[in-house]
Amino acid sequence: MDKEKEDLQVDVPKEEKKDNPCDNKKDCKAEEIKDENCNNADCKCCSKEEQKNRDDELKKLKDTIIEMENKVKYQQAELINYRKRKEEETANMLKFANQELILELIPIADNFERAIKLDDNNLNDELSKFLAGFKILYSHLTDTFKKFGVEEIETVGKVFDPMMHEALMTSKDEGKENDIILECLLKGYTLKGKVIRPAKVIVNKLD
Repeated sequence: MDKEKEDLQVDVPKEEKKDNPCDNKKDCKAEEIKDENCNNADCKCCSKEEQKNRDDELKKLKDTIIEMENKVKYQQAELINYRKRKEEETANMLKFANQELILELIPIADNFERAIKLDDNNLNDELSKFLAGFKILYSHLTDTFKKFGVEEIETVGKVFDPMMHEALMTSKDEGKENDIILECLLKGYTLKGKVIRPAKVIVNKLD
């Protein structure tokens, strides 16, 4: 019988003692357990040093995100400014595309004016008949200038403006104010508001 009892005895495996996991409650006393998934600042299972490290890492991440956002905003602003500059440059190129051609035509207009001034208004002489064709051509040329935004710069009787006028000589006329333009020696022109050739003038100087 005793032998049979011995045979019936079965070794029952002892249950291993398991540590209770942290339940993230304030009364947790399992200080020896360091639960990596615990985010409870009041839980004693997380040491102050570990919590501080996590806070520092979180702050670094936030700072990095802010820095990256600022860089993206800066790059976007630079791109917008670049596009605006290119659009402005392109617009100016198109706006003043005819400038070189017009500068070549202006001396031709000057020669027409010099020739027309030779006319004595006697329509019966040969010179007047010859210059009549010049007057027609000159009229067409000035009309073309206006069509493309070319305008003469006002001179005689206007106040001298160094941005639009070039003083070649000075004279004294006490009957007129100082810095008033007395005579235009060579016409000046603007193209769509831009001075492409300043007017050469004689300016009144009373001093």
